[in-house]
Amino acid sequence: MTDRLRIALAQINPHEGALDRNADRIRAARAEAAAAGAQLLVTPEFSIAGYPPEDLVLKPAFVEACTARIEALAAETADGGPGLVVGGPWREGGRLHNALFVLDGGKVVARRAKHELPNYGVFDDKRVFTAGPAPGPVMFRGVRLGLMVCEDWWFPAVSETLQESGAEILISINGSPFEAAKQDLRVQLAVSRVVETGLPFVFLNQVCGQDELVFEGASFVLNADRALAVQMPMFEEQVAVTDWTRGAAGWACAPRPLAPPVPRPEQIYRAMMLGLRDYVDKNGFPGVVLGLSGGIDSALSAAVAADALGPDRVRAVMMPSPYTSAGSLEDAEECARLLGIRYENIPIAPAMAAFGAMLAPAFGNRPPDITEENIQSRIRGVTLMALSNKFGDMLLTTGNKSEMSTGYATLYGDMCGGYSVLKDVWKMTVFELSRWRNANRPPDAKGPAGLVMPDRVITKPPSAELKPDQKDQDTLPPYEVLDAILEGLVEKEQGVDALVAEGHDRATVLRVWRMLDRAEYKRRQAPPGVKITPRAFGRDRRYPLTNGFSALVG
Repeated sequence: MTDRLRIALAQINPHEGALDRNADRIRAARAEAAAAGAQLLVTPEFSIAGYPPEDLVLKPAFVEACTARIEALAAETADGGPGLVVGGPWREGGRLHNALFVLDGGKVVARRAKHELPNYGVFDDKRVFTAGPAPGPVMFRGVRLGLMVCEDWWFPAVSETLQESGAEILISINGSPFEAAKQDLRVQLAVSRVVETGLPFVFLNQVCGQDELVFEGASFVLNADRALAVQMPMFEEQVAVTDWTRGAAGWACAPRPLAPPVPRPEQIYRAMMLGLRDYVDKNGFPGVVLGLSGGIDSALSAAVAADALGPDRVRAVMMPSPYTSAGSLEDAEECARLLGIRYENIPIAPAMAAFGAMLAPAFGNRPPDITEENIQSRIRGVTLMALSNKFGDMLLTTGNKSEMSTGYATLYGDMCGGYSVLKDVWKMTVFELSRWRNANRPPDAKGPAGLVMPDRVITKPPSAELKPDQKDQDTLPPYEVLDAILEGLVEKEQGVDALVAEGHDRATVLRVWRMLDRAEYKRRQAPPGVKITPRAFGRDRRYPLTNGFSALVG
């Protein structure tokens, strides 16, 4: 019976569906673990393929390809080096499981299927996988490991079953998406599992952007006394080697230096960076193009892009109309200068005049209204899409969650694009992040230190500048009021009476409710964007387009 075990934890960035690339990344981590004298390397949930695989796993060829890579990795463990825990699909008896595989001595020595299948929010494991039985421990080189897949540890049953059947160390491999402040919840739940079982607990997470989801890593180890022995960094790949010793009270992990905590604004900002970087790079775009209006949303989007990709891969375009203020022209140019990104000015007045002349016979004597405002926005959308098509850069959309909630955006206009870093960011958070970035540079940023936008961009009243002297607050309640109401309606599913009881004006709440409901068709056509909050638009919140319920509360 061994009394010592060295386990390497591979907090890695898989590429969805790029099986050879993922297998090579696991090999590189195993080589690093071997050099450090580890006996076991643990990798995240579905590490061979990337998580979540969605309907890819319904393709038999995909499952077969994953199996072939796992078997190849298993064969390589015949070299006497570290064993492996790898995540991937497991088909058995016509059932498809989300599983982990233990590889050692040249073969697959154990398999364990995920028992608790999440079916809420962004997760739909029950749609494509079959739940496995409650798992038992796996004997690995003289140690009984309680191995779990992600959701299995969020509830007590699986951990308790493993403890009762002899597990000595609990290890969970995860694909757990980022949400602001979620790490605190993870640690609290891990403490509960440790208290219930009396066993140390390992949480291992992947670190990557996958479509709208970001996985921030932040893997950790709790000893049986609930002390935090290991805290791996957020938003960074790392192979952490942990040393374990069996004593009279069981196994304990030797403490390692802990990664420092990351403040909330930095967490959100770096999640946007990682989501954008992986979306652009893994889909093969040379860079991004965006409209830079002189306003705060486009300025923050440009800063995130420069930090994520590097200033040389960001192209900013100012598209002034006759209503664009001199201040906006100055602020946009100064933003581009501070960030060091490419900048050009393409006026849209000629296109406005052409559309006006073209549509005049059809419009007749009807006075100008929101139609002409939307035409300006759509001219800008067409212009940016033309640049994207011509040069290959992905168009980055710059709208925020407050605008998307209320429909304060133009379909096929400023909603054009392939990705949005602000899609799940409230307007008040946009202000917070802009101030934070002007005072801080993220450690993994490729953009410049110091100011990234003039202070006036943050302090001036927001405006779409589609007509003379226009301000957002002409159409919307003040953002501090609007965001509070929207958070209640969207993230907490509060009703009108509950929000009024909190001190909000009933007429304002009803107005915001109606705007939220009416804009569902726009949101359904919006580009993907980074999930930040517990209730992002998209898979988190699925509402019917045709919906008469709002009339009942009007």
